[in-house]
Amino acid sequence: MKLIYPAILTPFSDDSGGFVVEFPDLQGCITEGKTLAEALEMGVDAASGWVLDELEDGNKIPAPSNITDIIPPAGSFVNLFVLDMDSYSEKYGSQSIRTNVTIPAWLKTFGEKQNLNFSKVLQDALLEKESIK
Repeated sequence: MKLIYPAILTPFSDDSGGFVVEFPDLQGCITEGKTLAEALEMGVDAASGWVLDELEDGNKIPAPSNITDIIPPAGSFVNLFVLDMDSYSEKYGSQSIRTNVTIPAWLKTFGEKQNLNFSKVLQDALLEKESIK
């Protein structure tokens, strides 16, 4: 699952080249980097961690604001951040747990013939049901 959130980047006041990154939609999600490249990297990491924590706690994540609705302070700018939550959760998320489900025999046969990964199908369906995508 990929998510896109806007963030406000504000240069450090000392002209050192660093930036503060703040995500208006992710309450309290603020980070920084000593360079623009580092700030962008840190922003993806901070936002991905924020979203993963919410998902693991069973909370809904906020919808991203429209980038044109965000007015940055003077000297700052807005940038979109792409969060690859599958990759991030694989690396940092809690371990998967095993659960049993019951489905009709014909559906299991169909899924096997289609080489479907039943766990992936269930995860995708649950995420879609909760409008997390």
